[in-house]
Amino acid sequence: MEKNAAAPEKSVSFPRHSSKKNILFSSPITPRRYETIDEEAPPESQDPDQDPNSSNQIATEFRLSEVLEEVDRFLASFSEAKENGNSDPTEELEVPDSVESLSKTVESMINKYGRNLARFGENEDDDESFINAVICISRISTMLDDFSSSSKTNATLNRSSTVLQRAMALLDEEFRNLLLLDQQDANATKSDYNLEQSFSSKITSKLSSFNSNSSSSSHDSVRGQQPQPEPDRLDEFPSFSEESISTMNKIATTMITAGYENECCMVYSISRRNTFKSALNDIGYESISIDEVQRMPWESLQAEIATWISVVKLCSSILFSRERKLCDAVFSGHKSLSESLFCNLARAVAIQLFNFADAVVLTKRSPEKLFTMLDMYETLRDLVPAIRDSYPEDIGKELILEAEAARNRLGEVAVSILCDLENSIKSDNGKTPVPSGAVHPLTRYVMNYLKYTCEYKDSLEQVFVEFEKTHGTPGTTSSPFQMQLLTVMDMLDSNLDMKSRLYRDPALRFIFLMNNGRYIMQKVKGSTEIHQLMGDTWCRKRSTDLRGYHKNYQRETWGKVLQCVNHEGLQVSGKVSKTVIKERFKCFNTLFDEIHKTQSTWVVSDEQLQSELRVSVSAVVIPAYRSFWGRFRQYLEGTKQAEKYIKYQPEDIENLIDDLFDGNNTSMMRRRT
Repeated sequence: MEKNAAAPEKSVSFPRHSSKKNILFSSPITPRRYETIDEEAPPESQDPDQDPNSSNQIATEFRLSEVLEEVDRFLASFSEAKENGNSDPTEELEVPDSVESLSKTVESMINKYGRNLARFGENEDDDESFINAVICISRISTMLDDFSSSSKTNATLNRSSTVLQRAMALLDEEFRNLLLLDQQDANATKSDYNLEQSFSSKITSKLSSFNSNSSSSSHDSVRGQQPQPEPDRLDEFPSFSEESISTMNKIATTMITAGYENECCMVYSISRRNTFKSALNDIGYESISIDEVQRMPWESLQAEIATWISVVKLCSSILFSRERKLCDAVFSGHKSLSESLFCNLARAVAIQLFNFADAVVLTKRSPEKLFTMLDMYETLRDLVPAIRDSYPEDIGKELILEAEAARNRLGEVAVSILCDLENSIKSDNGKTPVPSGAVHPLTRYVMNYLKYTCEYKDSLEQVFVEFEKTHGTPGTTSSPFQMQLLTVMDMLDSNLDMKSRLYRDPALRFIFLMNNGRYIMQKVKGSTEIHQLMGDTWCRKRSTDLRGYHKNYQRETWGKVLQCVNHEGLQVSGKVSKTVIKERFKCFNTLFDEIHKTQSTWVVSDEQLQSELRVSVSAVVIPAYRSFWGRFRQYLEGTKQAEKYIKYQPEDIENLIDDLFDGNNTSMMRRRT
């Protein structure tokens, strides 16, 4: 590893190893001579009762302290000479032997670490000695580098630079190995996780098969059953011990102080990016290109989106904050550097996530994608506060703008899809009426769609407000989303009115309108969100319309039947005419049989509406028939054809009315036995 050629001079306070004043080498002195301070060498004298290892360490520390003290004095003298105007202090100052001894000492320490006789981070005293010696060597190299043309200092410069590079290579390797521990721990559980996922996917496949046969909407699988983040799997992310973090902090501080900031940051950045990517892979997230997203079937893409949502939530709630904490701990004392490293890593991850959202936006739009788009919209909306909490304001501002831009693009797609719903309603202009006056599939689709849409009421309010601001749409006093919803409902009403006119039987037309109107009302009342948006005024008007359809049905169906049992017009020349009574009973029988035969096949699926219709029919028909039958049957009783005309008793009529609107293709007439 080579030292940064253009590394700026660091304003770092180095430790002093003596409380005495620095002595300038302004007059000739005889520097002390030092041999190599080999930590494996035995001391010159040793107390028989003293621990040899302890004695070696104390002697080593004492000799190293003396070396550092003399080198420190030399560097101080060098600096002062420069400050006093000496353009080349090397001409006046002699490099002391302690500099060479320091180089040999550092080499000895490097060899000891390299031969695995010691590990960096295992012994704080050894580490501190090594760090102090390396920092001192770096100061010598930096100071003499300004006078590299001087033949007097060339040898010393080359020697110290070589030793410094070896020391940095050692620390670089130790730093790299420590950082890899987290990635190795993550990879250690990956095979178990993949096995677990394989089993889980089989179970999910069976559950999906079950759900596909149920009446629940496919939307439920997106809104209510998104895979949740697995915090237990990430409880130890990142999985460094306090000792490892402390050691990495020492290494980073030493490398930065020695002028190897770029190398230190590069090792850290690459390692953490790889580890972060591995962590995301472990929870099922893989980077997907825009082309792959465009070619992917929607069902497969939905699964990828669900994973994406989980990942974004994990990043905002766990991963980013823990990564920031680690970065601050490793680079404590270098706040701006820590912020820069974290922001670069998080930004790379965030941009990748934003790119996926943009790729989804570019897919072909369809109504069923609305809820997924809104799920993604909400996820990015909730990410913004996490960015504000994790980033410095000046750095986070740009990323927040990108997050909001990606979110707004998803919002625009949501608005577009809802507007396309209007076109779908308009284009549904089939000429074949729904059999039996049942609820039209369009009604079911639109109302279920709106019900789920209104679950996102708050988000859609925000989406439409942002859309109006962006596109300059004039604001309204009402909620823009509410206005959109009312527009869709009005269009559905118009479409149903048009479809009702396809029925030739006016009575069936009103049954159709009642069925669909009642279905719409039940959906509105069953959803708090949609009921709030539609409002009480709309609901009262809808109830009034339904009562009108009911009255029109009764008039069209039973008006002529009631005329048959009217008491007026039965007398001829002042006497009740048997002939007229026969015609009246005959007419009633014919009309009632036809109505029963036809309307038993009609469908009223809402049980309450079905009951209300039967009760209302019974209330007008049975009293009228009972009265007519009770007063005038005597004129026909005793004749041979009495049963031909008096076909039903009042109880029979009541039972037959209960057959209406059951949707039966065949019905048996209940005759009096």
